[in-house]
Amino acid sequence: MDNAELRERAGALFPGGVSSPVRSFRAVPDEPVPIVRASGARLHDAEGGEYIDYVAAYGPLILGHAHPAVVKAVGQAAAGGTAFGALSPGEVELGRRIQEATGLERLRFVNSGTEATMTAIRLARAATGRDIVVKFDGCYHGHSDGLLVKAGSGVATLGLSDSAGVPESIAAGTGVLPYNDPDALSEWFREHGDETAAVIVEPVAGNMGVVPPGEAFLEALQAVPKQHGALLINDEIITGFRLRYGLSGLLPGADLVCLGKVIGGGLPVGALGGRAELMSQLAPEGPVYQAGTLSGNPLVMAAGAATLDVLCDGRPYARVEELAQYLENGLGTGIRRAEADACVVRRGSLLSLFFRSTPPRDYAEASGCDSDTFARFHQGMLTRGVMLAPSQFEAWFVSAAHTEADIDRTVRAAAEALREASPGPVASSGGS
Repeated sequence: MDNAELRERAGALFPGGVSSPVRSFRAVPDEPVPIVRASGARLHDAEGGEYIDYVAAYGPLILGHAHPAVVKAVGQAAAGGTAFGALSPGEVELGRRIQEATGLERLRFVNSGTEATMTAIRLARAATGRDIVVKFDGCYHGHSDGLLVKAGSGVATLGLSDSAGVPESIAAGTGVLPYNDPDALSEWFREHGDETAAVIVEPVAGNMGVVPPGEAFLEALQAVPKQHGALLINDEIITGFRLRYGLSGLLPGADLVCLGKVIGGGLPVGALGGRAELMSQLAPEGPVYQAGTLSGNPLVMAAGAATLDVLCDGRPYARVEELAQYLENGLGTGIRRAEADACVVRRGSLLSLFFRSTPPRDYAEASGCDSDTFARFHQGMLTRGVMLAPSQFEAWFVSAAHTEADIDRTVRAAAEALREASPGPVASSGGS
């Protein structure tokens, strides 16, 4: 089947022709692009088209696609059985490696980041006896009902439903604050401190584009909730084991940590960890129920352990950082030469090209980007063989499988696509 036939068949099977809405290239005439195989930093579609990949399955593939060590480990695990519904040595081994790298006292494996954050919130509410959870506008923590909320009319306000099917009564259990605003956090706790169970946050926002935190914001996150008896949930689903081996190190005072993506080596995974007295409240030890038929799946555990084996000496991180900085510099040069109204923001191997003149500090600023220009830029990159996520608000992911030649080709493509998509005044490039 060619691309068009695959899209037609998918359209008859799946809403929007996809199994996840982020895969839908609404601004691209021939969308979505069906991928039939991948290796290293390359994707291949049904018609033989090849793309340099910066989606990386939205973050897990820090080593690139089909890394030999991961493929071997999954094959060996599958030969011994694909699912047990019981404790396995693979769980113990991957859990041990994560514990040693992060310092988390106890862990539980789940099947997705959504399950991890959902469980963390349930656990926080049980531990504190409170109902309200605070999140930050533009941070994404999965698609559980209570987290699909948007900010209301005030700076610090209870949430409003951001999806059909989410009752307002559930959305109202979530407070929504602007990211990178320590004053708003303090104001919230002055008014609602005795009602708030937890604050959940991405240490580096990755779902409004890459928006790094300010130091004052990080300090407030670790101090203010604790002063009022609330917990801090550190959502490292994107950043964990991607910025460095282990956690990002930006929120060492967190009570609970959510992990995913890299720790599964490209297979479905999530994990929750924290202090032993908190984690012991999960069933069967405690009263907080959580379960999963495929949690700790042996294939996932094998892929995760193989990935961490490659990462543990730190060399891939140095390589990926070097490549990402090279890409950042090249894109910045392309922006200046094209006189485009755009900027680049990078943190480690996470990178965003924003169509605005200065790096955004929060979602209000990020959402002001020129999404129409981004759509034209995305189309221009795709036609030049570079695969980006089809949204202005998704990060680019650089992997250890990319090469300098890949970056050079990407930069050339971006320079041409910028000139086509966004003529305008010169803009500065944000720093790393």
